[in-house]
Amino acid sequence: MKLIAIDLDGTLLSPEMEITKENIEALRKAQSQGNIVMICSGRAPEDIQQILKKYEISCPLAGSNGTVVQVNESVLESISLDRKDIIKIAEKLDEDKVPYRVYTNHGIYVPADWSERVAFAVKKDRIEIEGLPDEVYQRITEQPQKSSLIKYFNKYSELFNEEDLTVQKFFVLTLNSTTKTALSAYLGGISSIVITSSGPLNIEVMDQNGNKGNALKRVAEYYGIPLDNTVAIGDNFNDVPMLELAGLSIAMGNADPLVKEMCDRVTHSNDKNGVAHAIDRYILSE
Repeated sequence: MKLIAIDLDGTLLSPEMEITKENIEALRKAQSQGNIVMICSGRAPEDIQQILKKYEISCPLAGSNGTVVQVNESVLESISLDRKDIIKIAEKLDEDKVPYRVYTNHGIYVPADWSERVAFAVKKDRIEIEGLPDEVYQRITEQPQKSSLIKYFNKYSELFNEEDLTVQKFFVLTLNSTTKTALSAYLGGISSIVITSSGPLNIEVMDQNGNKGNALKRVAEYYGIPLDNTVAIGDNFNDVPMLELAGLSIAMGNADPLVKEMCDRVTHSNDKNGVAHAIDRYILSE
């Protein structure tokens, strides 16, 4: 039995944000042979659940970069940011008028002035989007729409009015490398948090114990699977903790070059069913 941890965006999801028939068949083939497949994503758990339901996939998941682990729809572990760190992070982001999202156990909270923050960033800085398709840029910068998952707030202090609310992650939109470097330097000075990135235009902030590696370890312990029998497949820096910990690490063909260098294997890109190829060639055939 193996535990196979798979990232979503840039990995299992195609550039069209779909799970292809080939990838679905590979997941089911792995499961039918007694292996445990888990989804380990920066997306909120509720978002991951909607995707899995759409494709009729049943498996454990780790959302918000591994800070929330769910098995059989029950929360196995949830790692939250300390209140004092939430205040430090939010005050800095508000001071710099940076667009951000707050991932909580009550859904995702977004500043009501998101669009104004994006406009301020565009006016202030040179936007670096080389090689980024227009539809992707639009998707990541447009005002998130209110829903059962997305809620607005005017001041971050409103979060503390929600009873039993906990914060698992900050997703920060950084539209150029200068802003990203400056924010990373500031946030890096907070010893109790960890910062990572899932793309060139963002920073993600969690508690120092919240990452995909710890999520992989937690699910492996739950099923009694040795870490040597675990596999991780990913494409970006927020996948590094699970790629480093897994017995076998596989980078996508579209992965960041530094991620490819650290992995044991490299599979096809996400537009060429890289996950299916990795499962068939590097996992089930060995």
